[in-house]
Amino acid sequence: MKAFIGLGSNLGDREAMIRMALDDLARLPSTRLVRASSLYDTEAVGDAEQPNFLNAVAQIDTELTARQLLWNLQLVEKRLGRVRAQRWGPRTIDLDLLIYGNLVVEEPDLRVPHPELARRSFVLVPLVELDPLLTHPVTGETLVSLLSSLKTRPPTKCGNRLWN
Repeated sequence: MKAFIGLGSNLGDREAMIRMALDDLARLPSTRLVRASSLYDTEAVGDAEQPNFLNAVAQIDTELTARQLLWNLQLVEKRLGRVRAQRWGPRTIDLDLLIYGNLVVEEPDLRVPHPELARRSFVLVPLVELDPLLTHPVTGETLVSLLSSLKTRPPTKCGNRLWN
């Protein structure tokens, strides 16, 4: 299954954290890391005063179910020092399951596609970089169209692709 994972970090060496998370994604069982977007510097979302995030998106092919994938993403976060103290607070690493094929899931602890996907330029920009023809599994709109309708400040590109 083709899936997309959002990566973000705003504590410590942000780029190193994202690179370590990509290495961990590449080692997940029954999963292949296909490629990753460029890095993007982004202002934090939420109420907390906190440092900017560095964000990227990874494309994977996996035989894991969406729930198994989520569980593995949470293990990677824990291994890399993620502490869930505050919603949208600062964190060493944040891994979000953005899209899992065309699957739509709405359960208390698993929502696919990611519920904030269409409202976040820091996710849409790297997603469009990886797959400009990708469509939202619920609305059927292209991500390019969703991105063009946003009124938020776009993230700043900080380099070339991390993984090709």
